Amino acid sequence: MTHIPMWGAVLLAASAAVCAGLIVLLHPLLERYALARPNARSSHKKPTPQGGGIAVVAATLLLSIIIFATAPAFGWAVLQDFVPIVIAAVLLALVGMVDDIRTLDALPRLGMQFLAVAMVILTLPNEARVAPLLPFFLERALLLIAGVWFVNLVNFMDGIDWITVAEVVPVTAGLTVLGINGGLPTDAMVVTIALAGAMLGFAPFNKPVARLFLGDVGSLPIGLLLGWLLLLLAAQGYVAAALLLPLYYVCDATITLLRRLRAGEKIWEAHRSHFYQRACDRFSVREIVTRIFVLNTLLVALAVATVLLPSPMMTGSALTAGLLLTGGLLHHFTNGRRAA
Repeated sequence: MTHIPMWGAVLLAASAAVCAGLIVLLHPLLERYALARPNARSSHKKPTPQGGGIAVVAATLLLSIIIFATAPAFGWAVLQDFVPIVIAAVLLALVGMVDDIRTLDALPRLGMQFLAVAMVILTLPNEARVAPLLPFFLERALLLIAGVWFVNLVNFMDGIDWITVAEVVPVTAGLTVLGINGGLPTDAMVVTIALAGAMLGFAPFNKPVARLFLGDVGSLPIGLLLGWLLLLLAAQGYVAAALLLPLYYVCDATITLLRRLRAGEKIWEAHRSHFYQRACDRFSVREIVTRIFVLNTLLVALAVATVLLPSPMMTGSALTAGLLLTGGLLHHFTNGRRAA
């Protein structure tokens, strides 16, 4: 079991404060250079600045680096190991920034994503295996593809106010609880807590009706950091927990992609086909993100149960329950009606 001293609470608060402060400083620039104007596929009704993710990613990385550089529990070796993660996250932030200001072609965007995810996977020691029954290079290749998909699905799902907050805050809280119980290395927990704090600092600016959007500059590197943390959790042997924590995002994005492929649509083009987007015709944004937050909280509980009560029966039961709960919400978003 890993013990988190007072630095955990201080880091959470500091990251939230740094993120909020950066947003206040950057807001005039974002209004001038990164204004998202509504179109047929938009969920917002008036021009709104995007790019708040700059503050989220900057606060997460900066506070993590400060902790690694100054806390006695860490050292130069930990900071060195973190450098590739920082470079990969900054690379995707730059890709997202360009795409927020002017549309970037799909091919170079995808190439940069593969490069960033490859950098993250190369930080794993050879003995860290997620699927040890597979040949090593096949496993790493599959992790690369899965990582790029995860980065994209987090980006795809960031389509209404507060939805990424409703996803990232419970997932990082779950990762922290699992880390305390040995599911993550201590240095990864630093990044987890810093990311949670940064998202809390961003949340007041993004609450419906949002004054600021995350933008691709935030959703892409946040997807990378979350994917890295979930990969570390899976490499510790907690594969079921790593699948359960992001299950709603994975199911909504993957099912939507498969449906669009079957319909012959251009999957790289913007759309309003996600379950949560279609639910906007039936429910308010607050109702949608509240349901997603509640589901994610239940998924966290199931993920924690697989770690604290390890057994094939518990793992199977938790995965089944998670799929049923997620499927139920997707069905509700498609067919449900607002209560009178």
